[in-house]
Amino acid sequence: MVVEINNLTTDRIDKSFFKKNTGKIVNFLKIKIPEISLVFVNNSRMKNLNRRYRGKNRVTDVLVFDYGRLIGDPLKSQGEIFICLPRAKRQAKLLKHSLKNELVILLIHGILHLAGYSDETKKDYNKMSKKQKALWQKITS
Repeated sequence: MVVEINNLTTDRIDKSFFKKNTGKIVNFLKIKIPEISLVFVNNSRMKNLNRRYRGKNRVTDVLVFDYGRLIGDPLKSQGEIFICLPRAKRQAKLLKHSLKNELVILLIHGILHLAGYSDETKKDYNKMSKKQKALWQKITS
């Protein structure tokens, strides 16, 4: 699996940390995704992406694009995960944990979307949340 990391913010990102954890998450899920692009963005870029692709004119913490599903060929799954770094910092502070922990939680969330999980309904959200917590436990143990 290829993990490409693009940091479009002025903050420093530990690329090897994210590559290692992306591999761990994908292995725990037992899924095959040939390529994942992880992109760190600022508030304005995330708001623009969210407005353009989801019709929601606000900042969100993570957006995921699964190009294999978009073209109707899940065997050519190539995912792109956008994480809003300023939003992650804010959430980490509110939840009283480290930025690193928040970023791993968002990474898990993004990869779960690539694995086919949804959080659009309450039932799906609860199922995804449970899986996210279980993966978090595996990653941090």
